[in-house]
Amino acid sequence: MRSATFRGDLTVRDIPSPQGLAPFSIALAADVRPDDHGDSPYGTGRLILLHDPDGQESWGGSWRIVTFAQAPLEPEIGTDPLLADVTWSWLVDALETRGAPYHSPSGTATKILSKGFGALAAEGDGAQIELRASWSPVGSFRSHVEAWAELVCMLAGLPPGSEDIAVFGARRPR
Repeated sequence: MRSATFRGDLTVRDIPSPQGLAPFSIALAADVRPDDHGDSPYGTGRLILLHDPDGQESWGGSWRIVTFAQAPLEPEIGTDPLLADVTWSWLVDALETRGAPYHSPSGTATKILSKGFGALAAEGDGAQIELRASWSPVGSFRSHVEAWAELVCMLAGLPPGSEDIAVFGARRPR
């Protein structure tokens, strides 16, 4: 898992694993083109690799990957009725492209539309996409981690092959 390679515009780091999900776990966080303070206006993600030597029936084995990824959107994109379906398909495509076989997938893609009021009225309308997913990995963990990293970049509007291409501004409303 630690041998995974990432795009230059994605910062990945170890973070503490949540306790109580499995006897063993490791967690990573990723930020797309973070600013000087480590925050990303483009997108972020978390990945947790869980291991239970005794296995868990719902996992169909002893390993499970749990992930979260989110990115701000233009409000018009947030209203697209196919956005959630496309978001899930990006995860599936990333896993297939990276040769990361899996089974027992589950998850949700959530579209969030917001409007500021009072002191937040100046922020205007906003939209965000969130993907929460899990699957049981087969084979190399590296390919699964690299697929997750690709997904985080896709949600942030950076498709494969777009590394080092200028971004004219975050999709976050001003």
